[in-house]
Amino acid sequence: MKIFAALKEALAGWIAMIRGEADWRRHFAISAAGLTTALVLFLFFALLSIALATADVGIPSFFGLVIALLVQSLSILALFIGIHVTKRMMPGDIRVMDLLVPGIYALIAYLIVGTVLSLIAGPVLILLWLGLAFLLFQLGWRAGGWNIGVSAAFAALTMVLLVGMPVTLYMVLGPVAAPTP
Repeated sequence: MKIFAALKEALAGWIAMIRGEADWRRHFAISAAGLTTALVLFLFFALLSIALATADVGIPSFFGLVIALLVQSLSILALFIGIHVTKRMMPGDIRVMDLLVPGIYALIAYLIVGTVLSLIAGPVLILLWLGLAFLLFQLGWRAGGWNIGVSAAFAALTMVLLVGMPVTLYMVLGPVAAPTP
């Protein structure tokens, strides 16, 4: 039941962050254990997304499943790179965990909503990208303490990485690494 509590708290934390409440951090376990929980939840929902996306053709082989999980995990790498690059460009003392843990929960929401939308109405996914960009902007503004311009640049960089990395992998490896939302 702690998993559902973590998801509920993350949702409350994101609502508090968007509202601009100063105590939004209390909803996230910003620690190694909290990062592990977020990563496990991401992998669980990535597996569920893969299962739903391949339901009509059957579950992929073990190798196909590993490749699909690696492609899904590129979004975490994109988030980390976006945080790291922005942190290196901006002076100040920003803890990566303050951005990474809430960011992974935003990616989990993106994964859940994206999976449902891709099954129902694929073209609406563009609106989902805009929603994720807004969440990334809020993450940079509230958690990173960056100004509006830097937060917008962080959101744009991360979105380019989120879209570009799987597409590039797809171009190099072909359909074996087809991106899913």
